[in-house]
Amino acid sequence: MKKGIHPYYRTVEVQMTDGTVFKTRSCYKKEKMVLEIDSKSHPFFTGKQVLVDTAGRVDRFKKRAEKSKNIQSTKN
Repeated sequence: MKKGIHPYYRTVEVQMTDGTVFKTRSCYKKEKMVLEIDSKSHPFFTGKQVLVDTAGRVDRFKKRAEKSKNIQSTKN
């Protein structure tokens, strides 16, 4: 391997959103990494995810599906 091109790999302290602290090895430039979001606070992992119907996309899809179903039934 070439010398001088690899980042320094060191022990880093990681603080999670609930205050839990653990040590790991990383190329992170600082000695301590404070997370703003993690698996204990992210909506996807906590089950509090909210699905947003943007501009009635679901309604438009249902209308198109119903329309195509009606067209297919008149052909038969």
